[in-house]
Amino acid sequence: MTAAQRDPHPACRVHVGQGEHYVTTDPGVMLTTVLGSCVAMCLRDPVAGVGGMNHFLLPEGSGSGPDAGRRYGAYAMEVLINDCLKRGARRDRLEAKLFGGGRMFDSLQDVGRANADFAERFLRDEGIPLAGGSLRGAGGRRVQYWPVSGRALQRPVTDHTPPVPTARPVVVADAGAVELF
Repeated sequence: MTAAQRDPHPACRVHVGQGEHYVTTDPGVMLTTVLGSCVAMCLRDPVAGVGGMNHFLLPEGSGSGPDAGRRYGAYAMEVLINDCLKRGARRDRLEAKLFGGGRMFDSLQDVGRANADFAERFLRDEGIPLAGGSLRGAGGRRVQYWPVSGRALQRPVTDHTPPVPTARPVVVADAGAVELF
């Protein structure tokens, strides 16, 4: 089930997961997502009172299966824009906020940066103004977005599970010592 198929009432909170999008005209709806290297575009037409959010994993690519395109930025951006237009938005009034694109691992390939670069380039090419957001950096973030008002809230993801103490000794090979946790 995609986020677009969920009914937000009575809670008025809709979580947009990877490869999903959601569009609404209800001012009481808050969209949420959790991002690492992924990017979410929050889009709205302030005059029509319509907006939504998407969440994509990779900038571009191809895959197999009926839902393969949902993972990619090009598909996610077009679907969100088109669904807003179907609900009464006008392209010349759209404004966007971008979130995510964090560097999650120390590796040679920075997927988050590639996602952020793609999203900015896409908006520039489409002539959609970037009204705000937060891209790149290290670590993840939680995003809450009220599409009709355009209000957005971001919090860093600081959730972590502390190591579970163990009663077993851990042998440190080079020192010959035993360390207890």
